[in-house]
Amino acid sequence: MIEKVLIANRGEIAVRVIRACREMGIRTVAVCSTADREALHAQLADDVICIGPPSPADSYLNTFNVLSAAALAGVDAIHPGYGFLSENSKFVRMCSRSNIIFIGPDADAMEKMGDKLNARRIMREADVPVIPGSEDALKDADDALRTAERIGYPVMIKAAHGGGGRGIRRVEKAEDIKSAFHSAAKEALSAFGDSTLYMEKCIDDARHIEVQVLCDEYGNAIHLYDRECSLQRRNQKLMEEATSPALDQAQRMEIGEAAVRAALAAGYKNAGTIEFLLDKNGNYYFMELNARIQVEHPVTEMVTDIDIVREQILIAGGGELGYEQYDVPLIGHAIECRINAEDPDKNFMPSTGRIRLLHTPGGPGVRFDTAMYTDYYVPPNYDSLLGKLVVHAQDRDKAMAKMRSALSELIIEGVDTNVEFQIDLLSHPEVLKGNLDTGLVSRIMAESKA
Repeated sequence: MIEKVLIANRGEIAVRVIRACREMGIRTVAVCSTADREALHAQLADDVICIGPPSPADSYLNTFNVLSAAALAGVDAIHPGYGFLSENSKFVRMCSRSNIIFIGPDADAMEKMGDKLNARRIMREADVPVIPGSEDALKDADDALRTAERIGYPVMIKAAHGGGGRGIRRVEKAEDIKSAFHSAAKEALSAFGDSTLYMEKCIDDARHIEVQVLCDEYGNAIHLYDRECSLQRRNQKLMEEATSPALDQAQRMEIGEAAVRAALAAGYKNAGTIEFLLDKNGNYYFMELNARIQVEHPVTEMVTDIDIVREQILIAGGGELGYEQYDVPLIGHAIECRINAEDPDKNFMPSTGRIRLLHTPGGPGVRFDTAMYTDYYVPPNYDSLLGKLVVHAQDRDKAMAKMRSALSELIIEGVDTNVEFQIDLLSHPEVLKGNLDTGLVSRIMAESKA
C-alpha cells in the first residue's frame, strides 16, 4: 500500500493528483521551483520542497533534485503527471534503483513504444492497423524515393526516435524527397542523437481519436472508450470530447478492443492512451501510445464515473484492476475546453501577469480543473494552460450548449485568455454538427481573416 507520494509536477495536474491522494488517505509531497513558491499545489500538499530556480531544466526536469527531494521526504512513490519527466524511461529506472514506485508504466514498455519503427512492428503483429508506410528504416534518400512511389504522395518522413514535431517533413512530390530526407535526418540527429527515419502515408483531413486504457501487472486490461481530439492548433489540442461523434457503437467497441490489444502487445501497465487517426472512409490507424495520464482525462472520467488517477495509484501499488470490460458504463457526453493564458489575435502569444479577478462557472455537470486563484501570478516559464473547463450532459447537443454557457460565465482578469476564441469555436456550424478534423481550426481561422 502506497502511503506517501511525491508529485513531480506543477499546475492543475499536480493539484488533481493531490486531491486524489487526499481522498485515498495518502500523504503528499509537492516540489516547486522558486517561481512556484505560492502556487496552489505547493499550498495544498502536506509538505513542499523547493527544487530549484524557475527554469524547468533546473527544477522540474532535474532528476537529481527530484529524487533528492523524494529521499529527503521518505516517499513510497512518485507521480509524474504529464509532461516533464512523465515519459523519461531513464528517470523510471532511477526510481526503481532508489526503491521508489513510479506511478506509470515501466521503462521497458516506454522504450519499446518510444521507438516508432518497433512500435509499428508490434502493432502489426497484434493485428492493430498502422498507417501505410515503410516497414524498416529508410536506408538512404533513394530508398525513401522508392518507398514514396510505392505508397503514393503526399508522404511524411519521420524520425524513428523523435517527438514534438521535430525530424518530420511532409513531401508532396518526388523532386522534394532527397532534400526532405537529408534535412529530416540532420534535424533528428541534432534533436535526438539518432538520424534513423521511416515513412508514412499522409492521411489528410483525418480525425484524431484516442482510447484510454487501464492495465494491471496481472495481465488484465480494459478500455474506457474513446475521445475526440481533432480540434487543434499547431498540433496542440484545444477541445476534447468523449465520446467521438464519428463512431457508432460497433466502431467504438472495435477501436477499443484494438487499443487493448495494442497495450497488451506492448506489455503496458497502468493508465495509458492509444492514439489513432480516423480517415474519411472510417478506417482507423495506430499513431502512438502515450505512456502517461493525458491532459484530457477528465472527459473520460465524466462519462465512465471512473477516477483514472485513483486507478493509477492503486495499480502502481500492486492492486488488481477492479473492473471487467462489461463493468465500464458509458453515461452521456462530456466536453473539455483548454483555457490558456494566450492571445489568439496575436498568433496565440503567451500571456503572463497577476490574476486580478477569477470567477468560475458552476452548476450540475460542470467541472473546472485549475491551479489558479485570485492574486495568483502566472509565470512566463511554463506551459500556458490555466485550467480545463469540463461539462457533462445527456447528449452532445446538450453538452455543447452547457459548455457555451459555462464559458460565458468564466471570468479571468489580469491575463489574456482564449475563452472568447473557444466560445466562437463552439458556435461554428461544422463544430456543432460534429464534422471535425485536425485541419478544421486552421481553416476556421483563415476564414475569419479573409
